[in-house]
Amino acid sequence: MDFSKFLDGDFDAKEWVNAAFKAQKEENDQRDAYAATCVMKLQLFIQEVNNSIEESSQQAIQNLPRVLRDIESVKQEATFLKEQMKLVKSDIQKVEEDTSQSMKMLLEIDNVKSRMQAASEALQQADNWTTLMVDVDEVFLSKDVNAIASKLGAMQQSLSMLAHCGDYEERCQHLETLKNRLEAMLSPQLVGAFNTHSHEATQQYVTIFKDMDRLPQLYNYYHKCHKSSLLQNWKKLQEVNSAKSLVEWLPMFYDHLLATWHAEVQWCDQVFPNPVKVVVELLTQTLNSLKPSLPACMETTLEEDTLLNLIELKKTTDRFAKNMDSAITSAKKDSSLGLEVFELVRAIYSPYLPYLLRYGAMEEEHLCQELSCLQLEKRDLIDCAQLLSNSVTSIFKLTNDAVDRCMVLTNGYDSLGLIQALKCLFSRYCNSFNAAISNLQADVEAASSNSKELGEDWTRFQHALKIIQTCGELLLGMEEFELTASGTILGSTAAHQCEAFSPTALPHKTQSAMTGSAFTDYNYMLAQNPSKYQELLRLIHSLKQENSSIMEEPMKGLRKVNEHAHKFAFELVFSQLEKQLRQISYMEVWMSEGGVLSAELPTFSLSPQEYITKIGQYLMTLPQQLEPFTSQENPALAKALERGRLPFPPEQGGLEVEHLADYWLGAIARGVMYTYVEAILKIEELTSHSTRQLITDIDYLCNVLDAFGLPASTDLRNVEKLLKTPVSHYDEITGAIPSRLCHVILKLKKHHDES
Repeated sequence: MDFSKFLDGDFDAKEWVNAAFKAQKEENDQRDAYAATCVMKLQLFIQEVNNSIEESSQQAIQNLPRVLRDIESVKQEATFLKEQMKLVKSDIQKVEEDTSQSMKMLLEIDNVKSRMQAASEALQQADNWTTLMVDVDEVFLSKDVNAIASKLGAMQQSLSMLAHCGDYEERCQHLETLKNRLEAMLSPQLVGAFNTHSHEATQQYVTIFKDMDRLPQLYNYYHKCHKSSLLQNWKKLQEVNSAKSLVEWLPMFYDHLLATWHAEVQWCDQVFPNPVKVVVELLTQTLNSLKPSLPACMETTLEEDTLLNLIELKKTTDRFAKNMDSAITSAKKDSSLGLEVFELVRAIYSPYLPYLLRYGAMEEEHLCQELSCLQLEKRDLIDCAQLLSNSVTSIFKLTNDAVDRCMVLTNGYDSLGLIQALKCLFSRYCNSFNAAISNLQADVEAASSNSKELGEDWTRFQHALKIIQTCGELLLGMEEFELTASGTILGSTAAHQCEAFSPTALPHKTQSAMTGSAFTDYNYMLAQNPSKYQELLRLIHSLKQENSSIMEEPMKGLRKVNEHAHKFAFELVFSQLEKQLRQISYMEVWMSEGGVLSAELPTFSLSPQEYITKIGQYLMTLPQQLEPFTSQENPALAKALERGRLPFPPEQGGLEVEHLADYWLGAIARGVMYTYVEAILKIEELTSHSTRQLITDIDYLCNVLDAFGLPASTDLRNVEKLLKTPVSHYDEITGAIPSRLCHVILKLKKHHDES
């Protein structure tokens, strides 16, 4: 039996009993016997444990007096130790009091000794300076460079100890003169060592110039030597390629600079303490010293197609800058190179600054030139509609190309200039679009004036609808372009630079404080035009908040064009109806009595006149003309209808239906009813027969409209009601009918009654 489980902290009696009986697979009576055995064993174990506890308790009681005596002894020793510590502390304090004066005196003596040693060393250095001054001319005569450098180093060390002497400045000037003398002596040898890339000689000169604290002067010799070679290469390339464009041969010079970088960094790493810094400064000085300068060469190349040629040059420069960035990053060992690298970046891109700062104007001029090549007007409606439709692809190709140019040329820093150029483009485009529609209107009006038959030419209306569909394509394209352009601006370098800047105040952050590469952090706009950069910050902030539209003005212009197109198409249909309806007031039929027999016939026996049946047939033809545009899903036309409005809107306002045919039928029908009522009110006289005929005509028109599911207008129903109602009953109905209608119709009927 395992009794060790009783020692566990999480002992469970049930688990222990189950475990004890788990091995038993016998009958129940045998289990009872096993249980009795277990109980007996447990009782024996309990008795054994009790005996052990009792024995341990007896031993503890017997040992307790001895433990108490030991504790008392330790207590007495601790008290004695405490007293001894107090005595030691008092002795230490007494010693400090007795020896404080002596220690102070020793310190003063030590200070005196140190000062005397310093004075002795100064006297030795002064004496050494005098000795060195006597020997220096002889050393220079020997032309032993190492001996001269050693002598000047010793003089430099001596001079450091004579800073408080009265003639210290004179001695410094004299030492500088000697250093200049040595430098002049070494000048030819330095040039030779740099030209031949001699490691041993250059290392020796580095040591000499380092001891003289003149490493920058040594670097200047290196720069002059290799800069001369690079400038000669620039001049040679220009002479050889004088007949070619700068775009063609500038990459050759950049390749030569990059090859020089790799070769010189590898060599300088073996001789100079800061090889990357030295070669970076070499490239910077070279780019700033080109003759003729790069901006002068650019002026000739950019005389024609300024923007496109500038972009090609910028792409070439960007490739070189990217290669330099990668090369410097892989070779850079000194984290303090930020300023030098930034100077190189500025030297690379400074020729582009005058152009970058007027990018917006150049982009606007380029877009307007491209737009002027885009033909939108034709005297023929069919050709003009096709030209306008084709212009959608062209105009958005221009805008997308403009966005690409902005990103390549300015990295997004002049997104404001881009937006302004796009606004100008769309403004001129909308003006041209409106002018084309206006010219078509004039031509169509002239053609309609010669037309006698109602609805004799529906082709013009079909093409007018195509123009409306083109407007829808423009609206959809503008929405898509705005999303794309906004995303491109937010993904540009400018947006990344603006992430840490406040959108409400000009950020005070220098180029040296940027976290990334000097090439990617280069922000010409912040340095050259802070106010415009602040506007860019606000633009990017608003775009991130998704509450700003960069194309709101162009979108308004396109909506106006859409309205114009709707008006033009509507007038194509309605002008013929209007011409028919305007003639109603002067028809002679209203003066006819119709004879005695006709006066006795009921109203339903009369037939509608030809003018109203033609109008009804014309209206019933309209759905057939709209069918090509409604037979399939047309998102562009749906967008144009959503943004455009036809004349004569519903009385309750808003669009009454979603389908194109019903939408147009409703507008034209309301226009017909309105014009019809106005024409009726201008009739000078109505006979009894003509009144009944007019009622028949009105009823026919209402039936035609009812067939389309269109209700008659309130004014038309009121006119019909007034015509049918005897004058004696007018008092019963005039309260619910406008007084203008009542007055005119009453006048006509009274005139009839008087007759």
